[in-house]
Amino acid sequence: MAVMQISFFSKCMKREVTFNALLPLDQAAEESSDSKENTKGLKSLYLLHGYCGSHTDWLSYSRIRELSDRHHVAVFMPAGENKFYLDNEEREEWLGEYIGRELVQYTRRMFPLSSEREDTFIGGLSMGGYGAIRNGLKYADHFGGIIALSSALLPYSLPDMRPDVHNGIASYDYYKSVFGDLDLVLGSDKDPEELIRCLKTEEVDIPRIYLACGTEDFLLHVNQRLHQFLLSEDVEHTYVETSGAHTWDFWNDHIADALKWAIETKNESAVY
Repeated sequence: MAVMQISFFSKCMKREVTFNALLPLDQAAEESSDSKENTKGLKSLYLLHGYCGSHTDWLSYSRIRELSDRHHVAVFMPAGENKFYLDNEEREEWLGEYIGRELVQYTRRMFPLSSEREDTFIGGLSMGGYGAIRNGLKYADHFGGIIALSSALLPYSLPDMRPDVHNGIASYDYYKSVFGDLDLVLGSDKDPEELIRCLKTEEVDIPRIYLACGTEDFLLHVNQRLHQFLLSEDVEHTYVETSGAHTWDFWNDHIADALKWAIETKNESAVY
């Protein structure tokens, strides 16, 4: 297992960016050179952290290193910088495109990864769960699966915010700086429902989706709402709702289940 911190100049961000990487290359070296898996390259997971977190969170607080080694999956952990993995047109910082396109292309050039969509996944927790859904759908040509844990699906609630209001996490002005005009978020490319509709209209394959949220999580209602939307649109997905709060205990349990789902299942949906 190789554990690395990598910095490179991002054209999308117009500056140097840093991400952590897990590469189970020792296993690859032991495989025969003519094996199908070795020829195809490693499966990959682009794993996003939550609000107030950093690119070190998953390594520091979760069992992702063990899971990367067990499932023989390369894991890349970039920084979201409290910007919900979205582009900022005014500042010309294309964080969403960096996550959904540039980072995937860069790591494929740098490491022995599979270039197949079905072997490429994006996932995250809370803010990163939203980022995984938004960018997994926005850049559906790159990702075969989306893992979203306790997702902060703010487009459902932002239109109800008013100036001079603080919701206990951030202010109206902060959300406006990240999402733009809050009255226009629904129906835009920041809205997962709109992205699903666009993919269906364009007849583009929708990535497989794994949603999980705890019954004691303050974000449960928005996760349930997205689940109901996916059911109404007949979008194949797995929805898991079990006891748990907005904590690493829940995310550790469910990243293990989700990664197993990503590797082992094909075009199946479940609710439990």
